[in-house]
Amino acid sequence: MARAAAGLAYRVTATTAPGTGTGTRGVARGGLAGMAGSALAGATGVVVTWVVARVLGPEEAGAFFAATAAFVLIGGVAKLGTQTSLVYWPARLRATGREHLLGTCLRTGLVPVAVLAAVLAVAMWVGAPAIARLTAADSPHVVAGHTAGLRMLAVFLPLQALTDALLTATRGYRAMRPTVVYDRILRSALQLLLVGAVGVGTLWTAASLPWFALAWAAPYLPVTVLAAYALRRTYRAGRPDAVRTRRRERAGLRRDFWRFTGPRAVASVAQLALQRVDVLLVAVLGGLAPAAVYAVAGRFVVLVQFANQGVSQSVQPRLAEALAVGDRRAANHLYQTATGWLVLVTWPLLLLVVLFAPVYLSLFGAGYVTGVPVVVVLAAAMLFATGCGMVDMVLAMAGRTSWNLVNVLVALAVAVTLDVVLIPRHGALGAATGLAGALVVNNLLPLIQVGRAARLHPFGAGTLTAALLSVCCFGVLPRAVTAVAGTSAAALSVALGLATLTFCAGAWLCRGPLALDAFTRKRRTA
Repeated sequence: MARAAAGLAYRVTATTAPGTGTGTRGVARGGLAGMAGSALAGATGVVVTWVVARVLGPEEAGAFFAATAAFVLIGGVAKLGTQTSLVYWPARLRATGREHLLGTCLRTGLVPVAVLAAVLAVAMWVGAPAIARLTAADSPHVVAGHTAGLRMLAVFLPLQALTDALLTATRGYRAMRPTVVYDRILRSALQLLLVGAVGVGTLWTAASLPWFALAWAAPYLPVTVLAAYALRRTYRAGRPDAVRTRRRERAGLRRDFWRFTGPRAVASVAQLALQRVDVLLVAVLGGLAPAAVYAVAGRFVVLVQFANQGVSQSVQPRLAEALAVGDRRAANHLYQTATGWLVLVTWPLLLLVVLFAPVYLSLFGAGYVTGVPVVVVLAAAMLFATGCGMVDMVLAMAGRTSWNLVNVLVALAVAVTLDVVLIPRHGALGAATGLAGALVVNNLLPLIQVGRAARLHPFGAGTLTAALLSVCCFGVLPRAVTAVAGTSAAALSVALGLATLTFCAGAWLCRGPLALDAFTRKRRTA
């Protein structure tokens, strides 16, 4: 009875009616922090890519990007889909008054990740020569350095998997700060400093791919330690007083945890494959130099994904709580509001990337300007994907992880099929077409499913307002300016200035539909 009462009390206090305040304000605070951290992480990621592309030749740069893609993909396998479960289950246990099972939940998710990550790290070390030969078949002189770089990354693979799992668990308690401070800010800053130091070191000695790999991966060591400390402190602060758990309860939770997580384990790997396997396929089917062009041209996609994560990670625990207690009105409000914010942040960036694509790519070197069509194709696909919001996460929080698995596998099949057909003939553009097709499939299918099964959709007033404002200010207005004044540096600067001023004014005038008041402090009432 006490636990049921606690769950009822939680339902009354944790879910608020749309527009009333605390739920949306909490998402706003967490989402703003997440987006700020994501902006920093994305920006430092672009600078790291620039350093690698400028210092290493196209072939070695392609090997570096292929090695980091393999590292992230294998690390995704090690996480066993717990990126969703370690938010879903702590949030659900707290929402239903079963906080006494939180310790069992955390051990159930974290211990297998640590064990599997260690096993896969050994496998990556042993298999490094084979991976290097496969991805550098057209550049045999790069194979030795490529192998050493892969092995350097293998050493840090368990830390990467544990960092993500530990920080995911803190978000299950609605704690966004550890993710923002430790992963987005600290790790990104350390990567930039260390990779920059290696780049500067090349002024006195030859560039070395393994040293770049070490500089990129080493920040996972301090971040893992800090993430473990943050979770331990968060868990102890919310632990109930001396409540004994029964063996049957623990066994039931472990069974339910992995029943929920099983489809997500496969789906998360497929999701990562969607984001990373294209670089590997370009290296195998097209060569290391086209792989470098593709990685550089598509770097902005990672920036947009970071912004998506910044918003969705703040929404995720609250959405899980709302759905756990059957409050679909609050869940729909959260989904639509967050999607409006996501469109407001990402669509201007995507439209500007298309406008400035030649300038953006020329910063990495003259050889990368050939990636302009890649930028256009990927930006168009990301406009559609961000317009659907974090639909994949919403489907998972609604408990439909098996549907999520099918969707991601279909999207991955589309991507790989298009890549295999198009990369040999079109190189990086073929890979971009494959990823674009997969992004459309991977968002359209869950969008239909969420609407039919959970009666949720992202197209509220905020989403439509943000989309119209972005297209008018950063799509139509700059094109009108450049049509009249040309595409010189001065004309582009004028177009950017006018677009930014108009956008800011429009966002202020439309702050009601955009729910921007949630970012301000709630005024005290007498």
